[in-house]
Amino acid sequence: MSIQPLRFLFAACMLASTATYAQQENVDTAVFNKIRKAELTNSHIPQIAHYMTDVCGPRLTASPGYNRASNWAVETMKQWGLANAAREPWGTFGKQWELQDFSLTMKVPYPQPLRAYAMPWSASTNGTVQGEVVVISSSQQADTVYVAKHAPEWKGKFVLVAGSAVNTKENFKPSATRLTDSALANMDDEDMLAPSLITFYKAYLKRLTASDRLMKDAGVLAFISSTSANSINGGVFVQAFGAHKLSNPVIVPQVSMALEEGQRIKRLIASGHRVELAMNLVGKSYNDDPKGYNVVAEIQGTDPKLKSQLVMLGGHLDSWEAATGATDNAAGSVVMMEAMRLIDSLHLKPKRTIRIALWGGEEEGILGSFGYVNNHFRDKNTYALKPEQSKVSVYFNLDNGTGKIRGIFAQNDTAVKPIFDKWFAPFADLGASTVTLKNSGSTDHLSFDWAGIPGFEFIQDPIDYEGRTHHTNLDDYDHLQIEDLKQAAIIVAAFVYQASIRPEMLPRKPLVKEAFFFDAF
Repeated sequence: MSIQPLRFLFAACMLASTATYAQQENVDTAVFNKIRKAELTNSHIPQIAHYMTDVCGPRLTASPGYNRASNWAVETMKQWGLANAAREPWGTFGKQWELQDFSLTMKVPYPQPLRAYAMPWSASTNGTVQGEVVVISSSQQADTVYVAKHAPEWKGKFVLVAGSAVNTKENFKPSATRLTDSALANMDDEDMLAPSLITFYKAYLKRLTASDRLMKDAGVLAFISSTSANSINGGVFVQAFGAHKLSNPVIVPQVSMALEEGQRIKRLIASGHRVELAMNLVGKSYNDDPKGYNVVAEIQGTDPKLKSQLVMLGGHLDSWEAATGATDNAAGSVVMMEAMRLIDSLHLKPKRTIRIALWGGEEEGILGSFGYVNNHFRDKNTYALKPEQSKVSVYFNLDNGTGKIRGIFAQNDTAVKPIFDKWFAPFADLGASTVTLKNSGSTDHLSFDWAGIPGFEFIQDPIDYEGRTHHTNLDDYDHLQIEDLKQAAIIVAAFVYQASIRPEMLPRKPLVKEAFFFDAF
């Protein structure tokens, strides 16, 4: 047979296969309506979100705040009656760290507190230190030859990386948006950190670490970053990749400053004015328990033949330090907990066991979910599948802010698309109907996708996530869209329940043979 007829035969088989999958879907709309009514009349989302953010505080992985939140989640789900609720270790994470005090004030040419935040895992100043400011560029910071040459001149001074001026054109863009019909119809792959960018960052971070060591040896008081990469639209990004590792030394105190503050200091120095700052940074760093932990809990399946199989849902519980991690990702964790509460409180009878997992270490490279997958489903060294892998039907993830669900990324799984199309049909009036074959990257469903388990991320309205709340000092409860989260909980609960009662597990794509590209980021 020639190649061309073979192509037509393959296409015909695929069409027949997807048609069969669509035809066998019996959607339990009665249960869907029960879930919707329960959530809209008696939602627990505001209370769950309040405790996870306001009460527990920032949830930096392995910090006291993360421990507060993970323990609270375990106890809350136990009170709901969920089974096997526990903190489960996934492997070695690294240093524990907690910010205990911080202030940064300009003293000369006039006193004024500055908008700035200590970087996670930063060294402390050991009391208040005061000194002059020297300004360098980001390219000079990454140039170890330049730093080695000039570092002796910086003894007893603050080194400030001040980038380009504020882009005032950004002021004319809306801070919050919703996806249009056109945008949904033309979805593209979404990847915050593509593999090529991860490779670049690994090399770049090594150069920065070398420069920081040179600064410490020279007696620099602290390093302050104030560029468009760490500040935009009034928000200050506060994130530190790789600093948690036990092998990484404690270097100079590190601070992220608002772009506007850095530009003012830069202009003052350029016009011949001396600028002095005073800083006090107290961070408690310790290694009492270097393990990382996830949170897990279950609703037991009721079918004798299917209850050993799993339907999983989750989102990452950890956050950064400058705010309470509301949109990233208390929003996702809250929705997933609420979905479990809905299914349990309505006394629904899932046939398969439903397991929630709230991940730690996502912000440091999807560590918690990948550690879990390595422990349960696929060995990261040999790539061999483990027996539990064959028992998981699907994993659903939520980690794109506070916006309502508009659809789902099918991750190139052509067989699952007609299934999800039918599942979304009852929610068209809630604005959710898009099933795109495109991929979403950079979050925890990728761990499952790598392990050969269908793993999916929901499409969400962007609201003010990127450039305003994501990893910034503004990511607090007040930026949550509570009504959007209720809509998301309805859809997640319905999808999870439907997957649990489906006669067959969801169809799988071919197994990826390569190593997980996020590993050891």
